Amino acid sequence: MVEIPLLVSVDDHVIEPPDLWERWITPRFRDRAPRVERIGCTHMGYVGGVFGFETGEGGVPCDWWRFEDLLIPRTRVESAVGYDRADVTVSPTTYDEMRPGCYDPAARLADMDEGRIEAQMCFPSSFPRFCGQTFSEVADKELGLACIEAYNDWMVEEWCGGSGGRLIPLIIVPLWDPDLAAAEVRRNVARGVRAVTFSEIPAYLGLPSIHTGYWDPFFAACAEADVSVHMHIGSSSKMPSTSADAPPLVASALTFGNAMSSMVDFLLSGVLVRFPNLQIAYSEGQIGWIPYILERTDHVWESNRAWGGVASSVPEPPSTYYHRQVYGCFFEDEHGLTADALEKINPDRIMFETDYPHSDSTWPHSADTAKRLMGHLDQDTVDKLCRGNAIRLLGLDLPVHA
Repeated sequence: MVEIPLLVSVDDHVIEPPDLWERWITPRFRDRAPRVERIGCTHMGYVGGVFGFETGEGGVPCDWWRFEDLLIPRTRVESAVGYDRADVTVSPTTYDEMRPGCYDPAARLADMDEGRIEAQMCFPSSFPRFCGQTFSEVADKELGLACIEAYNDWMVEEWCGGSGGRLIPLIIVPLWDPDLAAAEVRRNVARGVRAVTFSEIPAYLGLPSIHTGYWDPFFAACAEADVSVHMHIGSSSKMPSTSADAPPLVASALTFGNAMSSMVDFLLSGVLVRFPNLQIAYSEGQIGWIPYILERTDHVWESNRAWGGVASSVPEPPSTYYHRQVYGCFFEDEHGLTADALEKINPDRIMFETDYPHSDSTWPHSADTAKRLMGHLDQDTVDKLCRGNAIRLLGLDLPVHA
């Protein structure tokens, strides 16, 4: 019978503490730094893939991030750990109502112990957004860069710095300038960072696509420094849905859609050909769809590459680059872990995640979930999926078997 080892999770989130930017931003911008205010919320909802809210007197107390002309609320659904599932709704919340592990590193480590999680890597919350795009969209780019640098300094030195390597730094970069993004990667590589966030589909953010060559300086910096590029669902600020009146669960069921589209984009872009050492990973996209996408991209490449625009840029079957450079991540996917699917996905290219503190997090039952999903596999495969692949990708000083 297999044993579930201590877990290494590659997709969790931090709820940034209220005073992060006031403490960490360069003094020149302190009076314009993002800050938290408590304001009443009279409406909050999520329909057709679009999140909306209103403020007003007499509303439910809510903590909001205020930044320039933005006002972004804290929500129960993104800080859901510790609540019964029936009480997890798209509703306002305050830091006082959150489990301290959401924003306090010492409390997070204690919660990790409770969940049998040895190490984890945390994406930003809905204020910076999952690849820091909030700071790339601000009009004053000097202010945006100062906010990015402050976040990364806090991430490396405070959130991760006292964890003994258990909290794994994941940085954001300025998306408006690929050379600046490359420089920020190099600045953080010098202090041991091995992972960076990026948008799954930058064109959805109004940025150049990965087909343009625009991002090559950033990709080159990552490839040269062995920094993996992690793309979370929603990092294009657009979630798949079907109509403006679709209930939120439609979007929830389709969350993998952008990851699937993004993987096709990368496999057929030539990026992975030009940068053969570049490693990319898809967070919270699950894995069960990957076998068909590999089959489909190989088929269209074989049949249609003469007119498909990739004859010179993608010289080998696209699945070649998946098996060399792409990782899928999951926390709940029985189909993707069947023997046939797993063979096609490749157990060397899959990592486990727990998604703390979001509404669909498996914490504190992550090890039990892993046992239910992976109990039929052999021990070596379980060790790879639960920790070994993440340790190898991120260069962690941890044993593969634990």
